[in-house]
Amino acid sequence: MKTCLLLSLLLLLASFGSRIAFAADIPPGHQSTYVIVHGAWGGGWAFKEIDRLLTADGNCVYRPTLTGLGEKSHLARADINLSTHITDIVNVILWEDLHDVVLVGHSYGGMVITGVIDRVPDRIKRVVYLDALVPENGESWQTLRPSPPADIKAVNGFYVPPWVKDFSAKPPHDMPHPAATYTEPVTLTHSTPPKIPTTYILTVDEGKQPEDDGFFSSYQRAKKYGWETVIMTGDHNVQWSKPKELVTLLETKTGQASR
Repeated sequence: MKTCLLLSLLLLLASFGSRIAFAADIPPGHQSTYVIVHGAWGGGWAFKEIDRLLTADGNCVYRPTLTGLGEKSHLARADINLSTHITDIVNVILWEDLHDVVLVGHSYGGMVITGVIDRVPDRIKRVVYLDALVPENGESWQTLRPSPPADIKAVNGFYVPPWVKDFSAKPPHDMPHPAATYTEPVTLTHSTPPKIPTTYILTVDEGKQPEDDGFFSSYQRAKKYGWETVIMTGDHNVQWSKPKELVTLLETKTGQASR
């Protein structure tokens, strides 16, 4: 009996010691809570590597998938709209009881985080728009991009991208995106722009000019707002092509030491 008690005590101390060692390994300043919102057709899976790198630096990362996409594609319905996706992220913040959030929105995710900021501004300490849309009150994805790319087909209430031929293929992969998210305008009740420190990152393909980028108008709006703006050389999906560089930029712009 005494032997078992001694063994249990030793195991407890070892476990406690390992936790102390782990905490000591966390670089100072690298302890932010990130909520990352993916773009159209994607899912939280698209930021898995970013999650890994940020977590390795001692951060807490949430990368929820919007309703009807990714692992939630079984919930896909034609009536899913922008409000649905805004509520998805608001509920993650509320139900996980998150505070001092670094909210990141990529591409279409900019539409979503704009609505989230308006709903729970007190929970957010910093915002990062990553090559993303920046709407004002009453504007929609359609307002900012009057016509979807010609190769994107509207099928039964969804926009289907040409780069995915077989939606039954082994995941992860992009999925059809609910078209109602394209037409519903964002409704904002607080001031625009929000009074939260915000950074806009425009990714520009090497050899091209910022003016030629599809998100340049959102970048210009960010500059008009007086936000911090950054031009990063890279394609639209730097979370895949330049994950380390993106994480370094995110941590630097959120007041953390660089990698």
